[in-house]
Amino acid sequence: MKPIFKAGDTKTYLHRVEEKDVAAFHGSTVHPVYSTFALARDMEWSSRLFVIELLDAEEQGIGTELSIKHHSPAFLGEEVSITATMERWEGHEIICLIEARVGERLIASGKTGQKVLKKEKLERHFEAIRKGTKHG
Repeated sequence: MKPIFKAGDTKTYLHRVEEKDVAAFHGSTVHPVYSTFALARDMEWSSRLFVIELLDAEEQGIGTELSIKHHSPAFLGEEVSITATMERWEGHEIICLIEARVGERLIASGKTGQKVLKKEKLERHFEAIRKGTKHG
């Protein structure tokens, strides 16, 4: 892991809200707005942009936490700017504060965690859980 970032550094992901992003369950649309689950995916991606750059070849990142607080809807066709601000490093984990905006309007805020592990260690962990020798 390359320690190339510091607290306060930011990464921004732009996403235009599409039909696939609306709040819908089992084929029925609840609201034609940016859903919580699509927002979660994109908030996690914004913080993963840090991870992609700091990984060594034998490492992989894995999400450890995600929280979201909605403030305003984002409608179909609107472009959402999702900014991850690195809050801190905790060992091999980075914690980011997230803000999602349409223009100046705050859509959501939250927090993510991404941990960087050796690929081999992560696969051993997954395999132990699959075999039932380790409980999450």
